[in-house]
Amino acid sequence: MLLDRNPVVPDLPDSPWRISLPHSPAAVPIARALIRSALAELAGRADSDTAELLTAELVANAVEHTYGNGPIHLVVEVLAGACQVEVHDGDPAPPGDLSRPGPGSVPDPWQEYGRGLLLIRMLSEDCGHRPTDSGKAVWFTLPAPQEALPGV
Repeated sequence: MLLDRNPVVPDLPDSPWRISLPHSPAAVPIARALIRSALAELAGRADSDTAELLTAELVANAVEHTYGNGPIHLVVEVLAGACQVEVHDGDPAPPGDLSRPGPGSVPDPWQEYGRGLLLIRMLSEDCGHRPTDSGKAVWFTLPAPQEALPGV
């Protein structure tokens, strides 16, 4: 595992918080702890409980649904009035549907899978994915709490 505030990793945005995680289920609790630490340092930039939950979903999806053993990269970026979290993996295949849910798109509550992307869509301000030179990045954005914004 590499924790570095300025590592040289291709395709990753210039951000103060980046980490390479193992392509294994062990990455999920590591990512949860790191997002909580990052947002504590970035005081008030986003709801850390929601960020932790959504980050765990993205990392778990990357571990479970992408091929290979290459690392998964977690990037936390502070934006004006928001926080964006990206998970990069080496699989170019897009994730499931990250568009806003339409009629009849609610997952079956009796199924074991299918609620992670729904949580990301419903709890984030925005979300999506983009291709990278080495695979893809899946991301979400959370707004800063009103009390954290200057002049509010």
